[in-house]
Amino acid sequence: MMANLNSTGSTGRGFTLIELMVTMVVVAILAAVALPSFLDSIRKGRRADAFTAITSIQQAQEQWRGSHAAYTDTLLNTAIAPALANGLGVGLESSSGYYALRVDLRATGYDAVATAVSGKSQAEDGTCKVLGIRHEGGNLKYGSGAAAIDWAAANPDPGRCWAR
Repeated sequence: MMANLNSTGSTGRGFTLIELMVTMVVVAILAAVALPSFLDSIRKGRRADAFTAITSIQQAQEQWRGSHAAYTDTLLNTAIAPALANGLGVGLESSSGYYALRVDLRATGYDAVATAVSGKSQAEDGTCKVLGIRHEGGNLKYGSGAAAIDWAAANPDPGRCWAR
């Protein structure tokens, strides 16, 4: 039997430079398309950190309200920061550190807001950098925004950041 020889007389093994370059271009195009989608999926998954923190604030507020005449805007408890008495026992950041937390008091309720921390991956989360709930007169409203939440808008969650 004779081996299959090409024009130079050697057996056909390996890749030519052109084939290698075409393969590299295809891989680069696939990576350019897939990487942003992958990062968006990661950010969407990390929003759960904000949802968990806001839920903790809600639960702590209801426990607080059960013992006091009004809600509070102090997140830390006295064991963490002795100068801040009567807090909710919730930290200033979410458990994974992707979001900074705050509570704003209202006449008949409060806003619990989680804002993506600058310099972390969630800061690139588009219209979902700021996530929050508004508790007003016993009703909840969910909101989101790129820099702030427009609570007066007909839809305060335009980015559909809250999966319900």
